[in-house]
Amino acid sequence: MSTSLVVLLLVAAALAAWAIRTFNRLVRLRNQVRTAWADIDVQLVRRHDLVPQLVAAVRGYAQHEQATLSLVTELRTQALRTQDPTALGEVETALGQAVGRLLALREAYPDLHASDSFLRLQQDLVDVERQLQYARRFYNGAVRDLNDAVQRFPDLLVARIAGIHAAGFFQAGDGTRDAVAVGPLA
Repeated sequence: MSTSLVVLLLVAAALAAWAIRTFNRLVRLRNQVRTAWADIDVQLVRRHDLVPQLVAAVRGYAQHEQATLSLVTELRTQALRTQDPTALGEVETALGQAVGRLLALREAYPDLHASDSFLRLQQDLVDVERQLQYARRFYNGAVRDLNDAVQRFPDLLVARIAGIHAAGFFQAGDGTRDAVAVGPLA
């Protein structure tokens, strides 16, 4: 075998090894984004399950707050239908703000403030919001890592060939809020 053929085979083997390693790293990053999204989805399901219970608890004490109750219910339904992380972030921000207004009603209704079920729901919502904040940070970090890899040369060549694309961030509105402001429990 000639020296040039050996060199050519070594270069081809090195390129193939690089492409395989790059592809496997991109797949790992893509799967990390999917796993992180599943974590967010779990917390959103928990939040969405709490919302009707919270609406029912408030409805019993604040009958004339129908507009707020309807808004919360409508935003929950819209959130359940939205799949795109960026659009869902906007809907979830609006839902969080509406739930915050719903929770603020406890100040106007002393009976609601004293309700054990309302206080339990409020604490559960605080826990969900905290877990959602952590899940969103992890997801956005995974998206950042994937997007960096997909956009970096020469890795972008492998990403394009393999059909691996950048992912969208999950943001709470304008990025200034991380959770629903629910205030103290007592």
